[in-house]
Amino acid sequence: MGTGAVTSYIDVAQITLYVFWIFFAGLVWYLRREDRREGYPLESDPSGRAKDEGFLFIPEPKTFHLPHGGTYSAPSGHRDTRPIKAERAAAWPGAPLVPTGNPMVDGVGPASWAERADEPDMTFENHVKIRPMRSDKALYLASEDPDPRGMEVVGADGDVAGKIRDIWVDHAEMIIRYYEVRLAGKQRDRDRLLPSNCVVIKNGKVHVNSILGEQFVDVPRTASPDQVTLREEDKIMGYYAGGRLYATPYRAEPLA
Repeated sequence: MGTGAVTSYIDVAQITLYVFWIFFAGLVWYLRREDRREGYPLESDPSGRAKDEGFLFIPEPKTFHLPHGGTYSAPSGHRDTRPIKAERAAAWPGAPLVPTGNPMVDGVGPASWAERADEPDMTFENHVKIRPMRSDKALYLASEDPDPRGMEVVGADGDVAGKIRDIWVDHAEMIIRYYEVRLAGKQRDRDRLLPSNCVVIKNGKVHVNSILGEQFVDVPRTASPDQVTLREEDKIMGYYAGGRLYATPYRAEPLA
């Protein structure tokens, strides 16, 4: 037998190779199991039944300590049981959903939103992260930038929805996150948030291409006049995103 041989058929190099294969297979299995702490088990598209259950695929719950107090366990075992206000266009898996109501309000397709915590995002100093400028007198706009407060908000159809009342600032990043719109007319609870990335300021007006002027009234409201929760942010962003497809019937049709 040669140097390093265990038997005439197996040597140290071959054993090392087998050990590496076993280790690598175990590593892949461990990593694939760990990445299923969120979003699993998967659900069958036609039936809605859960798949990939069991200890081989789903890891044991791990408890995480949150930075501002409390804990969170993942996987939590919680499944989203909200009714989908849409019908399948066909019975095969992956068939598109056809909305049965107002998809922008019902959270269908691009207007969908996640059930995040119904509490505001916080800074490392444990302060509310996103707040209107009126709550912090130290904030101001640079003189080189336009001040949109008081400007009219124009929807994709050219109709005026209202005027900018205030600016909501992310105090961790020090950037504008939302504009607060005071709707025109006599509606109660007339203030709505408008994401800054949906806005183009031009010719002294705030232009929004995502939704029509009349659709601002259905933008999800915040429970507090000076705070927005993580869940409310998802709903608001989903509403404007849904408008890119559902604001008009024409947008949901093929281009040609």
